[in-house]
Amino acid sequence: MYREYLDFSISIAMEAKKINEKYFNKAMESGYKNDKTIVTIADKEINDYLIKRVKEVYPTHAVDGEEEKFGDSSYKWVCDPVDGTAMFARGIPTSCFSLALVIDGVPTIGVVYDVFTDSLYTAIKGEGAYCNGNKIHVSDIQLDDMRSVCHYDMWPSAKYNIFDVIKELGKKSYFVSIGSIIRASVCVASGEFVACIFPGTVGKNCDIAAVKVIVEEAGGKVTNFFNKEDRYDKDINGAVISNGIVHEEIINELVKSGNIYNDVSQI
Repeated sequence: MYREYLDFSISIAMEAKKINEKYFNKAMESGYKNDKTIVTIADKEINDYLIKRVKEVYPTHAVDGEEEKFGDSSYKWVCDPVDGTAMFARGIPTSCFSLALVIDGVPTIGVVYDVFTDSLYTAIKGEGAYCNGNKIHVSDIQLDDMRSVCHYDMWPSAKYNIFDVIKELGKKSYFVSIGSIIRASVCVASGEFVACIFPGTVGKNCDIAAVKVIVEEAGGKVTNFFNKEDRYDKDINGAVISNGIVHEEIINELVKSGNIYNDVSQI
């Protein structure tokens, strides 16, 4: 049955590719959400297509899309139609599509598709992670290795302030922000990046659900900022995505920083 779910996820990704190609780098209407982040026609069209297909094929399942939701079920399709929308809207090719099947809060199927490099990342929980059918694995690089590259996201309204953490860890590793946490996270899964730090909370399960299963099936680790497991059918408490080797070191730096913890009950 899981293989069927994966095939369904891939079919959605292929339709997302068509929609992406239809709108990327062309004149298109864009709007803004309440949090002032950009949304495009492509985001909405992909999200609408997913809901339509789930209603047709798995009518008892639910959809938690970044742009629209449908239903309520222990089987939930969690989707970010275009992660890196700000880049997409400006014709910068670093966005990607992400879809996970989350069962009772646990990501079980994960698909991430980068249209621009034709890279399809897939995973079924317990069966390994793949890119275009080839098995992938995280790196064994430490933070203080000169080859070490990490990704971070940050925005003014984020609940957690990680600037001091990045400044400190930046003494050991080269930090970049490529405009898509999902694209950066699959780079962790395939060994190009060592880790990603993501302060997202409300609605940001859509960014990490597929990443969770893909990175962990590639041998890495994904937890929240408190080194705990989140459910991915609801809001999360930030995310540390790593090759596993550097995970505790990053968590320890988050703890040491202290000032990121607005909710001390989480500690």
